[in-house]
Amino acid sequence: MRLLPKLLCSIAAIPLVAQPLMADEVTLPQTMIWTSYDLGSSGYAEASAIANAVMKKYQTRVRIVPSGTSIGRLLPVTTDKAQYGFLANEAYFAAEGTFDFAGSSWGPQDIRIALGKPAANTLAVAADAGIRFPKDLKGKRIGYVKGNPSVNVKQDAYLAFGGYTRDDIEVVWFGSYSVLKDAVINNQIDGFSSVTTSGNMREIEASPRGLSYLEFPPDDAEGWENIKRVADFFQPMRETRGAALSEDNPKDLIGIRYPMITTYARTSADEVYNLVKAIDSVYDDFKDATSTGVDWELSKSGRPPADAPWHDGAIRLMKERGLWRSEDQAWHEQRLERLNKVIAAWDQAQTEFNARREKGEVSGDAEAAWLEFWEQYRTDHLTPAG
Repeated sequence: MRLLPKLLCSIAAIPLVAQPLMADEVTLPQTMIWTSYDLGSSGYAEASAIANAVMKKYQTRVRIVPSGTSIGRLLPVTTDKAQYGFLANEAYFAAEGTFDFAGSSWGPQDIRIALGKPAANTLAVAADAGIRFPKDLKGKRIGYVKGNPSVNVKQDAYLAFGGYTRDDIEVVWFGSYSVLKDAVINNQIDGFSSVTTSGNMREIEASPRGLSYLEFPPDDAEGWENIKRVADFFQPMRETRGAALSEDNPKDLIGIRYPMITTYARTSADEVYNLVKAIDSVYDDFKDATSTGVDWELSKSGRPPADAPWHDGAIRLMKERGLWRSEDQAWHEQRLERLNKVIAAWDQAQTEFNARREKGEVSGDAEAAWLEFWEQYRTDHLTPAG
């Protein structure tokens, strides 16, 4: 059995009240806690807009807890201090048990997606930095965040597109995502990974350095082959919305899902069904909160692909609306089979590793030894996801 994180969660739990509130045949808990990216991010803005619309219509209470790290966004959900996380690609790494989730206290998480909004992502760069394409990144200062593989791995992938690694740039480490915007404005770094619609982008655009974006030509076959070796969930996406973008000034960026409303498989199907139904019912009240908020429309956000399998409660509503197609079900089943294989591999790997420890075959730092063992075990027993 996999261990849950041993870290203490700083969020006080708000008990769910047994008596639900009703409106338009939707049943919601009286209180909910959601996690999101930091203040200033589009994820926080959209989570807040959705929460406000839901609270106004259904008289339920939603508290948003922002965090600048992947662990900080998922840990409260793992420990039942929050019910849902508005996650980025940490959902993928959590499901795979990789990067920060490879530690012995984590492992692959049995998570599910309720909704996942299509979004464009790239490296947001200062306009004066002379960066347009990945080949221009050599020697540039790029901001990385401790404990945030959602940011760090994407940036490694952007480097790979241009044939580079971290050794080819100046890596500047920070403790939280929220400080990266000021680091660009203050000329401490030249760029960091972001969607185009966050408030942070508007501030950089208005600063003396100005704002531009790293572009990924869709016809660069070698670049796309390189990037998918690092992160296979990326797709080409042309974007016209957001700071420094318009119909007359589009950019070829990276297509991902963000935010993804994420919970655990153990969450009641009825609860998820009602939450998705409630969010859909107030769509018109929050869709203009950001320039891409319209992409929360169910036909876009309620269907795969995303970074983990879909939740049964969300699938039930999508089927009721006639929006769940055979290809969606096939994708879901394939992704669920993959997740179950990873979980089984983790359990077997821990059994074998612990047996080695008991025999005295593991020396030195046990956690470092486990990380090395798990990485090799994945290589030997699991084919790449995708």
